[in-house]
Amino acid sequence: MTGPGAVRFARYAYPPNELGYCGPPGAAAMLDQEAVADIERRARGFEGAWVYLELLAEAAGHGDPLAEEVVEAYWVGGDLLAVLPPDLLLGRLEDRFRGQPGGTWRFASGHASAHHSFQVFEVYPWAALLRQGRPPGPALDVLDRCRVRTGEVVGVSGERVTVRSSRLAWDGSSVTVSDDVVETARWAVAGRSLIDAPAPGDLVALHWDWVCEVVSRDQAGRIRALEAQRLALTGLVGDP
Repeated sequence: MTGPGAVRFARYAYPPNELGYCGPPGAAAMLDQEAVADIERRARGFEGAWVYLELLAEAAGHGDPLAEEVVEAYWVGGDLLAVLPPDLLLGRLEDRFRGQPGGTWRFASGHASAHHSFQVFEVYPWAALLRQGRPPGPALDVLDRCRVRTGEVVGVSGERVTVRSSRLAWDGSSVTVSDDVVETARWAVAGRSLIDAPAPGDLVALHWDWVCEVVSRDQAGRIRALEAQRLALTGLVGDP
């Protein structure tokens, strides 16, 4: 059923859209969960994410890129990731991103994955810039904020929450992941949100400075495991 999947897509896609990084202008439209048709239309304008959603839908056998299982597989992780052959994904990316500079994805035969962590750490150029010895500041900041990460809510104040979450650090040769950083994130803006107010103790998925949704321990574990695997595959850390 597309409706819930479209809204779930918007929960994760809104923050980079608001910042002007991905998708068509007018990000506020993504916060209207009653306007499913508009969210569906706008989702097709997310050039990076949409190609993965299309392929995952084909792997699922139903062709609906905004089905909930497809959206979850891309942002959180799921069984569909194992169904999609890596080389089929690379072929589609080569066609979609032809002529665009990027990271290490063209050399990812055998381990490409239609998960957001692959887009962040291998399609975008930032991880490759770190490995080339470039100053870590901008590259590390974008990697840290753009990845979907998990956190535990420790306090709620209006439209903001305080969460304990991880941050990426760079020691000159590898990435380390810290689990004890407290930060502030938003779950609503100007009274609009796609989720109910989180509560202290909730596990949440975070994208940029935004709480995307409350997640289960299993979902949080998948997010962390897929990130650790991707960091190892890109050579940014040792084996997970």
